[in-house]
Amino acid sequence: MDLVAATDAAVSEGFTVALVEQPYRVAGRRSPAGAKQLDAAWIAVIERLRAKALAGLPLVVGGRSLGARVACRTIEQTGGRAVLCLAFPLLPPRRGNKPPQSRLPELEAVGVPVLVVQGSSDRFGIPPAGKGREVVEVAGDHGLKADTDAVGEAVGAWLRKLRP
Repeated sequence: MDLVAATDAAVSEGFTVALVEQPYRVAGRRSPAGAKQLDAAWIAVIERLRAKALAGLPLVVGGRSLGARVACRTIEQTGGRAVLCLAFPLLPPRRGNKPPQSRLPELEAVGVPVLVVQGSSDRFGIPPAGKGREVVEVAGDHGLKADTDAVGEAVGAWLRKLRP
């Protein structure tokens, strides 16, 4: 639902949208491959889209949860001019007695504008705003289903600011 809201907002702002399903999901698996494999697959998809359907268009990349992490990690390789993160999983689930390692460095490494839309009660935490990074909290949890209108409004407002 949040992806639909973000897509609708982007289209209404005049953006062309390509929705990409992660390869592990296409294969019917619930567990993702390792980061290197996910990143390589994402880069290959973006390269193909930029060579064909999105040729010559400025690129805003993004994703939801794990997909947002992949978009952040690969922004330099994909040449995107901004990153949209829906439900960025800041803190992984606790495993044993180990404290969770924050994924904030993945956001901090992004050198282009970033929008993070996060549920106000997301069990994976809420990233802080930062240089070039806007964080919008909406009602709900990690699923971002409680207020999809707010998700769409946040995405649309941010995309308007990206226009030259």
